[in-house]
Amino acid sequence: MFFINSKMGEIRVIGSIDYEEVSSFELRIQAKDGLGLASYSKVIIDITDINDNAPVIYLQSLTNPIPENASPGTEVGIINVQDRDSENNRQVRCSIQQNLPFKLVPSIKNYYSLVTTGELDRELVSDYNITITATDEGSPPLSSSKSVQLSVADVNDNPPVFEEQSYKAHVTENNNPGSSVCSVTARDPDWRQNGTVVYSLLLGEVNGVPVSSFLSVNGDTGVIHAVRSFDYEQFRSFKVHVMARDNGSPPLSSNVTVSVFITDVNDNSPQILYPAPEGKSFMTELVPKAAHGGSLVSKVIAVDADSGQNAWLSYHIVKSTDMGLFTIGLHSGEIRTQRDISESESMKQNLIVSVKDNGQPSLSATCTMYLVISDNMAEVPELKDVSYDENNSKLTSYLIIALVSVPPFSSPSSLSSWR
Repeated sequence: MFFINSKMGEIRVIGSIDYEEVSSFELRIQAKDGLGLASYSKVIIDITDINDNAPVIYLQSLTNPIPENASPGTEVGIINVQDRDSENNRQVRCSIQQNLPFKLVPSIKNYYSLVTTGELDRELVSDYNITITATDEGSPPLSSSKSVQLSVADVNDNPPVFEEQSYKAHVTENNNPGSSVCSVTARDPDWRQNGTVVYSLLLGEVNGVPVSSFLSVNGDTGVIHAVRSFDYEQFRSFKVHVMARDNGSPPLSSNVTVSVFITDVNDNSPQILYPAPEGKSFMTELVPKAAHGGSLVSKVIAVDADSGQNAWLSYHIVKSTDMGLFTIGLHSGEIRTQRDISESESMKQNLIVSVKDNGQPSLSATCTMYLVISDNMAEVPELKDVSYDENNSKLTSYLIIALVSVPPFSSPSSLSSWR
């Protein structure tokens, strides 16, 4: 470690000296003359410390992962820092990078606690890389760093959220049972079972019938299926509520409304209300002999249970005793004379009227209208023997009486107004 000049007495260092291993040396020095006389002395060499050791960081404990609902101030880990130098050279300051929800809190000598400073949210940040830096107060200062990987454990703190605030589904009536109606989707940002979504229909009724008789939902995919065939003429729309629930503990859920609209198809033929079907009423009507062209004679009344263009009705005379004597309003069903009635006209006039809807394909119904050109029922004795059901023929009777009571020269507009 040391060398002494035998002539001059200079002591020099010849080995590596480390203060952290030996802080002082004691040397025994002998001085001897040429005659062999000698004396001795003790030399004590104190080693002065220099800042040649960087701090060393030890991770004593770490809670990993830490739950995301940990409250601020929760201790995550314990850090110990050592520096082999002495005095100021061993004074150490510890820090971590900014903009993290953590801080180092000094504990007992050379120990620090790593604690949370704010709320954690795994859905925003699931992992943290915390770099701990220790710097001593030597000149020049030395420092060291240590990285700590910290994961945030999921807590079921998010309910499923549907992608839409509400859903609308349009289903054509007469659909096949089991056909898909629509699909709902809910997202849950939680992890694993906390983020696994299961769909179900909430209890409810449609026209007094449980919703489960109308729809079902796939619990895994959110696809809604029709359980039965829908009929637009029974109901045109209804609403159900779908629940999305996660598998957390406790589970969280949310609901959404699904409005189902039934689309009409042309599956109903026109229904003729007047004249009533044969055998149910007295169908013959009187037409005054003096009726002019354009006079209102009668009217075919029909309805269609469908809607929209499927219920737009048009009226056509497909056969008549005299094709040139009467006409029918295409959309009104009003039967009028096309010309003045002459004496040569046949007293009995039969019209076959077809009522068509505007669906694709078009559906139709037909009826027969019996007209008698006469000013007096007594002129038609054969009508007296016609029997009919009083309960089902009041409308016809009233119409016949009224038509007979109309003056021969009344205008078509006045007849329309009366009807």
